[in-house]
Amino acid sequence: MDIDRKDKIRTYIEQQGSVRISDLEVLYPNISGMTIRRDLFALESEGCIRRVRGGAKAIPRGSGLKEDVYSQRISRNTEAKKKIAQNAMQFIETGRSIYIDSGTTTAILAKMIPDADYSIITSGPNIGMDLTLGHSNSRVTLIGGQLNRSNLTVSGPGSLHFLKDLNIDIAFVATTGFSLKSGFTNGDYNECELKKVVIRKAGRVIMLMDSTKIGRNLPFTFATLREVDILITDSELPPEYRDAAKKYNVRVIY
Repeated sequence: MDIDRKDKIRTYIEQQGSVRISDLEVLYPNISGMTIRRDLFALESEGCIRRVRGGAKAIPRGSGLKEDVYSQRISRNTEAKKKIAQNAMQFIETGRSIYIDSGTTTAILAKMIPDADYSIITSGPNIGMDLTLGHSNSRVTLIGGQLNRSNLTVSGPGSLHFLKDLNIDIAFVATTGFSLKSGFTNGDYNECELKKVVIRKAGRVIMLMDSTKIGRNLPFTFATLREVDILITDSELPPEYRDAAKKYNVRVIY
């Protein structure tokens, strides 16, 4: 894929607001329609645009459909994230294969884990570094793949292949959005596919989510409530969400 062309297409869509594939074919007469569609698919997977029939639309800044960069998210709702991480600590067990998802809440959780005989797998390079540099007794596995600079996540086909032979007892998973209609969502296609595989392989799935994620929808759904065992948040869920969690036997902790 031509990265420079893809960036120019993204900029063009942002400037125009919406474009048709035929417009892009005129703009790039030497590029096939199939190649342009692949570029649009890649841009949508990165949360930059939304594909529509016959073309694409820009995602307005601040719309909530694209994830903010990690450096912006890490400083938000820190007390809520600390509370969630503290409640999650009771499920950290020695003698288990533990997966810690990338994310700002999971990064706080990782910093709370004591130096003991833990076996931890993570998709977050920063999490892997914190656990490795601060722990001489823990075994830390960082999955391979493509590094997303915006959210410090390793994902992509290489990550899926790496996970194929790994066993996961307990998975601590982060989400960017959650609604009853769309389930747990995020803004990156590759990360979404990675989370799906982790959730399928895990014996127990523990979702970490602060209350600002409720009602927020991003383009890619990676799980529904029925796939979660425990949901840890920072405040009581709205009534309709509590009812749904009860329906699917999800334990809610706040």
